[in-house]
Amino acid sequence: MNAPRLADLTTTAVGGPATRYVKAETEDQLVEAVAQADRAGEPVLVVGGGSNILASDSRFEGTVVHVATQGIAVIDENAAQGTLVEVQAGHSWDHTVLWSVEQGLAGLETLSGIPGTTGATPVQNVGAYGTEVSQTIESVRTWDRQSGEHRTFTIAELEFSYRDSVLKRSMEHGSPRYVVLSVAFRLLPQDVGLPVRYGQLAAALGVEIGECAPLDTVRDTVLRLRASKGMVLNPEDRDTYSTGSFFTNPIVDDPARLESIPDDAPRYPVLDASGQEIPGSTKLSAAWLIDHSGFAKGFGLPGSRNQQLDLDGESVANGRAALSTKHTLAMTNRGGASSEDLAALARTVRDGVERVYGVRLVPEPVLVGLNL
Repeated sequence: MNAPRLADLTTTAVGGPATRYVKAETEDQLVEAVAQADRAGEPVLVVGGGSNILASDSRFEGTVVHVATQGIAVIDENAAQGTLVEVQAGHSWDHTVLWSVEQGLAGLETLSGIPGTTGATPVQNVGAYGTEVSQTIESVRTWDRQSGEHRTFTIAELEFSYRDSVLKRSMEHGSPRYVVLSVAFRLLPQDVGLPVRYGQLAAALGVEIGECAPLDTVRDTVLRLRASKGMVLNPEDRDTYSTGSFFTNPIVDDPARLESIPDDAPRYPVLDASGQEIPGSTKLSAAWLIDHSGFAKGFGLPGSRNQQLDLDGESVANGRAALSTKHTLAMTNRGGASSEDLAALARTVRDGVERVYGVRLVPEPVLVGLNL
């Protein structure tokens, strides 16, 4: 099969060709494609929905394995513990969420509209609107490239934290040691979603923090909120040609570091894998820091400017890359952008925030052949 460009496989629409490309539609094909490349000593890049990758426009000198496995199966229905559901790694994440809502299973509803595949969610411990997948995951089945064996991780072994896991920490240059094959979720059979924890979502639903709302209402509301920020994929909307939120919300453990942050800046509790608050840790809003460092929505477009830092937006990438016009956390390809254009924009924003507030933002997507 002719190798497509990574630009065709990623939501940023940038990235060069691969030396070899394999589309794996079964678990056996997925394991064999990775194992064959490993036996040949070739670098491996595993791609699902391509929504969390920023890849260089240079050729990827190795094998791109496109995970396209499909399927959802109910493994166990336990009245006391909930319903155990196993989802294949290549299954669309939003289809998984939609299926859970249609089946009357609570736990994933606030994660509606997030692009990508189900197998990618535990790697990054994907989260939104007060929920992280670690709160519902029971186990993850993987292929261990180092030992050449299957390995199943329990929730404790996954060592989840904010946007992190042992799976992510095992990656080298964007290539995983553990290739996710399937993910098992423990969901609750009920018509209402879990208690709402996020203020913006609670307000949109018309409920108080801690109250519940019908599953389908929560999903529809989350999709509407995400779309208003350009965070639901739409080929007609250039604001969605991105990796979504490019930077993670910074976590501050040292109270002294908060002294440079204004009192009116948003602050959030940091939760562990079970959803319990971690004392002494504070999560700041990356979007707020970006905006209040002078980077407005659309920075990078012709005519845009950061007055606070005296930066001309268009000069960063000649207008080809810009912050979303709907949300300052997304670095978007406005058409014809190169991977370096997007990296230059991200670098400018990161350095500007650090200059103003002394906080260094950390990129969320996997960088392939690029450095910030």
